[in-house]
Amino acid sequence: MKKALLILTVLCTLNGYSQKKKVAVVGFYTDKTIDLSSLGLNGLAAIADLGNDPNFNLAPILEKYHTAFFEVYSKKFPFDLIPENEVTQKQEYIDFTPKFAREGDAGKTIINYPGYKYIYEGMAGEANEVGTATIFKEVADGVLFTEIHFSLQKGFAVGGTGTVKMRANVRLALYDKNGKKVFAFTEGENSKKTGVIVGGIPVLTPEKVLPMCESALEELLKDLDEKVAKIVKKTADNL
Repeated sequence: MKKALLILTVLCTLNGYSQKKKVAVVGFYTDKTIDLSSLGLNGLAAIADLGNDPNFNLAPILEKYHTAFFEVYSKKFPFDLIPENEVTQKQEYIDFTPKFAREGDAGKTIINYPGYKYIYEGMAGEANEVGTATIFKEVADGVLFTEIHFSLQKGFAVGGTGTVKMRANVRLALYDKNGKKVFAFTEGENSKKTGVIVGGIPVLTPEKVLPMCESALEELLKDLDEKVAKIVKKTADNL
């Protein structure tokens, strides 16, 4: 009898260790602001014009990343993701007021995936990281933030006239149930499609920029497919 109880105890213990931990995705967005710092043009007024242009619609691109994230990359994670509706419909999440919230005119460039709210993560973001982890600590072992940003990169140019490429950058950041960082990394890839720069100024219209953003995302998704599993598994044991 004692031997049987001992075997049952061991089996239950092993089963507990074999169960995957659970993570809640609490941030999923992109930003319409195109980073021009590599061109030395971050003060260009056209940035704001493009960011607030309704024709510059990054929602389909965010949708494509969302599909790849949940249907492809999440399968490579050594942890399970809590169903999105259980996250975005949780009243405490809905009521959460994040630090550095971008509302009103300041929030027009942010595109959240439907159901999610903009929650800053990163330098000086401890209040948000701990706050969201606290919301889900009873049902999740951690919280994950992900976002996509775009930036223009120099191509070939002579005398201020030439080409530029778009770079898509994705950030993944995981925090444990106490809001302590487990991992955070950024991966980026350049577009195959190019744009033009005339007189040192890139042509920033939705018709020119969107195809480059789409191309950059396609290249990034290929890159992530190979790297995300390796990167995540290196640090997931700390969750």
